[in-house]
Amino acid sequence: MSPSAPPRPRLPALADLRRHLHLSDIQGLAQLATRGTLGVTGLAEKVQGNVYKAVAAPFGAAGQKFVDRAAGASGVRPTGITGLVYSSIRGVTRLAGGTVDAVLSRVAPRVAPQASSPQREAMLSAINGVLGDQLRDTANPLAIAMSLRHDGQPLPLDRAPLAQRLPRATGKVLVLVHGLCMNDLQWRADGHPGAHEHGEQLARALGYTPVYLHYNTGLHICGNGGQFAALLEQLLQAWPQEVEELSLLTHSMGGLVARAACHSAASTGLLWPARLKNLVFLGTPHHGAPLEKLGNWVDTALGGNPVTRPFAAIGQVRSAGITDLRYGHVLPGDTQDTNRFTAAPDRRPPLPLPVGVACFAVAATLGAASPAAGASALRGEWLGDGLVPLFSALGQHAEPARSLTFDPGRQWIALETGHIALMHSPQVCVQLLRWLA
Repeated sequence: MSPSAPPRPRLPALADLRRHLHLSDIQGLAQLATRGTLGVTGLAEKVQGNVYKAVAAPFGAAGQKFVDRAAGASGVRPTGITGLVYSSIRGVTRLAGGTVDAVLSRVAPRVAPQASSPQREAMLSAINGVLGDQLRDTANPLAIAMSLRHDGQPLPLDRAPLAQRLPRATGKVLVLVHGLCMNDLQWRADGHPGAHEHGEQLARALGYTPVYLHYNTGLHICGNGGQFAALLEQLLQAWPQEVEELSLLTHSMGGLVARAACHSAASTGLLWPARLKNLVFLGTPHHGAPLEKLGNWVDTALGGNPVTRPFAAIGQVRSAGITDLRYGHVLPGDTQDTNRFTAAPDRRPPLPLPVGVACFAVAATLGAASPAAGASALRGEWLGDGLVPLFSALGQHAEPARSLTFDPGRQWIALETGHIALMHSPQVCVQLLRWLA
């Protein structure tokens, strides 16, 4: 290498990969790669078949005869050269994927478990947010199982071991619930102990004991809410001290999961809602987020043309959790008996805030203007923290029956603050201290 040549990029050392990837992760990623290859192959076959149909259509009966000779919905003959190529790709992919999966399935259980890293947790959280329902349905090792955690480790929900894990537990329980594609470690600004974190600040100032929900954000919000409600019941029954109060601090989708949990607990007669004192929402899309509405519009546009219709399948890989954010679906009936990718108006039945609970809403805007100086502009459809408009985060809706009635003194707008920054903002923490003190 000449002295003037730029240095070659450093490849990740094997030790780094082993630290951030477990053997079960490799198995799960291999399964995803197999499914992805099969999906791309099917997409290419459908596009080619639809092109055949589009070209043959102007030729009337002769063209229809051509299409009839082609097999099935794809329009590509399986006995022809093209069909043979697609079949060969699928066969080789299934064989290779099955072999890798079988080998790793035998080896992975024999490998001693190792500690996870913030980087690995972030990767798993992002994959679960986008594909979480598919990971669960295919029993993929990457799927996250819901748990309550502290310092990144699951908490035992039995009194004696829980008391050992939390020797300084107080009677004030604070449960923090993260949003889409995120995890409990990301409540810290840089993912490491010592960074500014709302739970630790509230613990020091007000005597709370923080506990963190960790969950698969790609599942339906109502399903996650039901699981969360059951976990809270177990947590309070196992808590080492008498629980004086329970408070929930939620971010983004986490606020919808908390509302679903409150509804599920009330429907099933659980006891923890009687202890629930405060429910705080940070940037929660109570009435949906524009990006998912845009994604649904793209689905509809691509699906309207026979040639581009297969490409709609790419966008429809996104999880049930993501599509729930179109309107802020919380209840089980919000998505039943409907294709979640079909364009449809908002038919959610109103779900008010839980009665007898102090509910607080924090919205954010990337702008520096005071809300009083331009309230109408700040409440625009596409303004807000970059992901959630102000009106959605504040629970406001054009139909009064759907609006959430936050007390004026329990609403607050953070200026020059993005969606993710709500989890770490010192000014947000100051406002939380004012409210919860």
